[in-house]
Amino acid sequence: MLSPSLKGLRLQASLAGILTAGLLIGANAWAETPEEKGLRIMQESEQRDEGWGDSKADLEMILRKANGREVVRKISSQALEGDNGHDKSLIEFKEPLDVRGTVFLTHSHPLEPDDQWIYLPALERTKRISSKRQTGRFMGSEFTYEDLSAFSVQKYDYRYLKEAPCGEPAQDCHVIELTPKNKYSGYSKGVVYIDKEHLRLYRNELYNKRSGKHQKTLTAKSYQQYLGQYWRPDTMLMKNEQTGDETELHFHNQEYRSGVRAADFRKSALEGRQ
Repeated sequence: MLSPSLKGLRLQASLAGILTAGLLIGANAWAETPEEKGLRIMQESEQRDEGWGDSKADLEMILRKANGREVVRKISSQALEGDNGHDKSLIEFKEPLDVRGTVFLTHSHPLEPDDQWIYLPALERTKRISSKRQTGRFMGSEFTYEDLSAFSVQKYDYRYLKEAPCGEPAQDCHVIELTPKNKYSGYSKGVVYIDKEHLRLYRNELYNKRSGKHQKTLTAKSYQQYLGQYWRPDTMLMKNEQTGDETELHFHNQEYRSGVRAADFRKSALEGRQ
């Protein structure tokens, strides 16, 4: 349930994957309901993030327990923008040895459940991640398979809540509630904070579907602009509010419109990468 800011990992396109929003001025804006206002802003968010084409990045994934113990993994990611929200992303683990060669592929869809596969080198086979299993933890991290899907405005219902400060330094932000339409989602809602000036995600508070409790918080930091238009964070942190465990992603060598191969995003190409 991420956002355009996670486009790349999908933590970059989007995981880069719930981002941005601009306040459109209109004669009837005062008459909007909270639902209409939230939808309008998120539609503007999605429109402003279109046209990036493709992306590549190197990442460090740090799994950090509440007691301070850390495990560091190195990853490469690619993403390919599709028409009408049909984006594709691919994540490959490089280090350490116990996860090296693991490849995760997502074909995102705006209305239907996403298609996701993971290649496990130890088993020498590709497994499909069913819709019901997308709430599971991705490679032992605090991110779920669901979190790595590309954002599409059609996947949620919206309600504008308020304006509030967010980010460092603090700036004015829209606060919008997102309710997933996917019946298999692990979340009852997300509450996103997106800045009004540059339309960037700073925080997403995720609530557990079963308990209703605030389960996790995604925070985006250290934004850079690419192609003179697209803002992407250098760091994303997912914290489990119940356990105190965290997963931190650091993005390096981000490139856009670099000509990634569409053939790499075929399911049949997963084993061939090894």
